[in-house]
Amino acid sequence: MTAGTVPPAASSLDALRLVEHEVGVLMRRARRALTERARLVHPDLQAIGYLVLVQVEADGPVRGSGLCDVLHLDKGAVSRSVQHLLDLGLVDRTPDPDDGRATLLSVSDEGRRRVRAVDVARREMLGERFADWSREDLCDVAQTLRRYNASFGPEA
Repeated sequence: MTAGTVPPAASSLDALRLVEHEVGVLMRRARRALTERARLVHPDLQAIGYLVLVQVEADGPVRGSGLCDVLHLDKGAVSRSVQHLLDLGLVDRTPDPDDGRATLLSVSDEGRRRVRAVDVARREMLGERFADWSREDLCDVAQTLRRYNASFGPEA
């Protein structure tokens, strides 16, 4: 059996090996895409910083501890990433009005502009890559990925 093909008489073990192989390919490509997106936002931005930045954009204003919970990262990694994002001018920090000891993070105007530009470029690229796929095919892939992800439990 070669990678990418499953003969009709393939065993369940062969099919699982193929799933494992394809997920590995997907993960490597996702890591590479994440690194590329980070560099498009800012040449000095690392992939983890990009993840933190887009999460702040999605949830902000947010505390650093909230980022740790959502991204499943330790406090040190989030703290270093946040400081780098602050240094790059991509996020802002303000006092938390509900707790004077805490601060809230939000995406700066410049950070938002850069993330949105990368998002537009990414959607255009995906549109080109999947131009010959039907809407139904894309929905089928999304549903299969959702089912795959759900088999591991809640994302939380």
